[in-house]
Amino acid sequence: MSDDLISVTEIAKTHSRHRSVLHKIIKRLGIETRRIRSEEARGQETVYITLTDYSLLKAEIEYEQDGDLTDETAAEWRGFLYIVQLEPQLDPGRFKIGFATSVEDRLKSHKTSAPFATVVRQWPCKLLWEKTAIEGITQECEKLHTEVFRTSDFEIVIARAEGFFALMPKLVG
Repeated sequence: MSDDLISVTEIAKTHSRHRSVLHKIIKRLGIETRRIRSEEARGQETVYITLTDYSLLKAEIEYEQDGDLTDETAAEWRGFLYIVQLEPQLDPGRFKIGFATSVEDRLKSHKTSAPFATVVRQWPCKLLWEKTAIEGITQECEKLHTEVFRTSDFEIVIARAEGFFALMPKLVG
């Protein structure tokens, strides 16, 4: 193993952050990852980044608002899966789908780059459901960017989301 690599698992432990949060930041920053089988992981593949990229990631972790998620709380961490139309008038098929504990706060941050963005729907959701929900809801949609898609039929997207959450346990409290 090269000395210029560090595992995402090790970074998560060092910074008391959940790996899924780190992977989102890594993806957003465009950091390249490497999958390497390691003895420490009993021969399983582990995700690594370079130490140079780690310094970028470390700086970003300090500013990440959702970065307080630990492995222990991830299973029960709750919020909302939301769908936002970014340009409802000019490009109604372009939307952002994601997870947030406060959809209102997240919408404010989206409005800095998409001032006409509007929340279409939101559903109570566990963080652990997020990736599966997004994969199912956005099938046959064109992926434009991280969690940004385009569809020719927005009603189908909403129907898929409604169908997904109809199958999931109802979140109470």
